Parts: sequence; C-alpha cells; structure tokens
Amino acid sequence: MKLTHEHEQIRRTLRRFIDDEINPQVDAWEAAGRFPAHEVFGRLGELGLLGLTKPASCGGAGLDYSYGVVMAETLGHIRSAGVQMAIGVQTDMATPALARFGSEALQREFLEPSIAGERVACIGVSEPGAGSDVAAIRTQARRDGGDYVIDGTKMWITNSLQADWICLLANTTSEGPAHRNKTLICVPMDAPGITVQGGIDKIGMRASDTGIVHFDGVRVPQHYRIGEEGQGFTYQMLQFQEERLWAAANALQMLDICIEETVNYTRERQIFGRPVLDNQTVHFRLAELRADVECLRSLVWRATEHYVDGSDVTELASMAKLKAGRLLRTVSDACLQYWGGMGFTWDNPASRLYRDGRLASIGGGADEVMLSVICKHMGTLPARARA
Repeated sequence: MKLTHEHEQIRRTLRRFIDDEINPQVDAWEAAGRFPAHEVFGRLGELGLLGLTKPASCGGAGLDYSYGVVMAETLGHIRSAGVQMAIGVQTDMATPALARFGSEALQREFLEPSIAGERVACIGVSEPGAGSDVAAIRTQARRDGGDYVIDGTKMWITNSLQADWICLLANTTSEGPAHRNKTLICVPMDAPGITVQGGIDKIGMRASDTGIVHFDGVRVPQHYRIGEEGQGFTYQMLQFQEERLWAAANALQMLDICIEETVNYTRERQIFGRPVLDNQTVHFRLAELRADVECLRSLVWRATEHYVDGSDVTELASMAKLKAGRLLRTVSDACLQYWGGMGFTWDNPASRLYRDGRLASIGGGADEVMLSVICKHMGTLPARARA
C-alpha cells in the first residue's frame, strides 16, 4: 500500500510528540506502575490523533483505517508498550463499535470527549472465567423500567484505574444462543455500585494500569446501549478486526528497534577479541529476524488495504496478530541472548520487550483462538467446533 504525504505527516507529528513528551518520562512511569492517562490523552487530543478514523461529526478526522495503522505502528516508538497499549484501547478497542453503531446522543456523550482526550475509555470484555472465550462471559445487565441494572466482574481491564467510562459487554438475556444474548453498553465509571480493584502485579506492561472492575447493582439508562440489544457479540467481533490489526501493526516498530539496538550493541561488545556481531551465526540470525519482520509488515499492510476497501479481514487480521505475537517472543528472546548478562537486567530494552511482548499472544484473543479462526476460514475445523 502506497502511503501519502498525509500519512507521513501524521507519523512525523506523533513521533515528535513521543520524543519530546513521552519517552523522557517512561522509566519513571514504569517504576510507578502507571502513567498520567488524562494528561497524555489530552495532548494527543489536541494534536487530533485520537480520532483519525472516527467520523468528522464526532470531532474525528474521518480518515480511512490506513491512517490508524500508521499511528499504531508509530506508537511502537514509545519505550513502554504499556503506554502504547493504553492509547490503543482508547482509539481501537473501546470506541470503534460506538463510532459505527452508537446513536448520535451516545456519541456526543462518550465518543466526542474521548476523541478530544477529555475522557479516558476502557473496554470491558474479559472476566475471571472468560477471556478469549467471549461467549462465556457472565456479567448480566437486566432491564428494569427504562434502565439496565448490571451485576458482574470484569478482569484485566486496561486503563480502568483512570477511566471515565467503560464499553461493557454484558448478557441482556439468559435465553437463546450465547452469540445473540449480549449487548454493548457505555457505562460511566463513577456510577454508584462500581468498584475498581487495582494492584495486579504483571510481569510486563508495567506503566499500564490494569484493574478488576466489580458491578453491584449498577444502574444506567437503556439509551446507553450501543446499537441493537443482543448484537453485542457481533459488534465485538467486528471490533476485534481493528484491535488485532492494531496489535500487529503496533509490534512492527518495537521489533525493528529491538533488532537495531541489538545490532549496535553486538557491534561494540567484544568476545574473544572481536565483536559479537562478526560471528556469522549472530549476523545471519539477525538478518533472518529482520526478514521475518518485513514479512509481517507486508501482511499487515495487505490486510489494511483489504479492510479499507471494505472487505472482511478476520482471517488476515488473525494471521497478522498470531505472527506478531510469535515474533515478539522470538525476536526479544534471540536479541536478549546476544546482550549476554546485560540482557538479564531489568532495564535492558530487549528484556523489556521480552516481558511486554509476551502479552501479545494472550490479549485480544490467544494464539490458539487465532489458529481456530484461521482454521474456520480454511474449512479445516471439525464439525463440532464449527457449530
């Protein structure tokens, strides 16, 4: 896909912001276990970067999804994957369904201030007993007059300790098939009955606050529903196309940086009287990893081009997300080895990617789910699994 001057302008603007205002702070944010989301999102909103692909009627730029992919890739320049992910939740995980299916009034209340960076969003799908198996969620939203009354628990919720609202997937009936009884609902995080439990001690993504959100008789008006009741599962599956494409695109620059910094380090590091990089096994391996990253880049942009053209890219996005997760593990592990003892230290760039990148094979659908999606499109799933 050929990128335009406008694509490159967005890349330059975002990279300059990252260099000036984010990367100088990331070590402190990693140590604190949180970054100031309202402050960072406010600046991104001022720069017009939180609504690139959202409708102009909501304050967005109304651009096609290729501009969102440029942003996702450029966010990989941030030296903390936790900050990258938090921004991605705002732009590509909590808001796509609202932008596509939400009423005008709902968009004015929740989407417009999110695009402006005035409100922080989170997405409420995963639960203690339901992660990749979205159909297994148990949170309930029952009708009571003109309201929904919500009970349940969501877990692993990025941004939840700072969020102003949550895009919540809940069961709105106990009848019918699991993919037809769920609804997406916008819920203010200051609603009575919501409690947020923090303190999840993650091995990576340290700067991203991750909480457990409890709903105990939380009451919201039914007009906070996104689109039609019972269509939440379908909307979430559509939303996953953008989330998974975002995840794959976001991995690219992180992988490039890890390889580049490893090349520079091994050129300087001496073993047995010569640079580590001079060993054929080292520079051949780094070359192979670089080729793998370029293959992923081609897949990401092929999927993006099809998505912009209006095609269903569930299969391609699942392939890209699968390969991104695998490469984040492979590249960081290989590069960490070439750093020697320094690679085993906490603040080493390869070790940070080793910890942060591991989530890519779990979040947004585990590798095994991506493989199942691909098999379904290939027609190779057993009949029972296709039902």
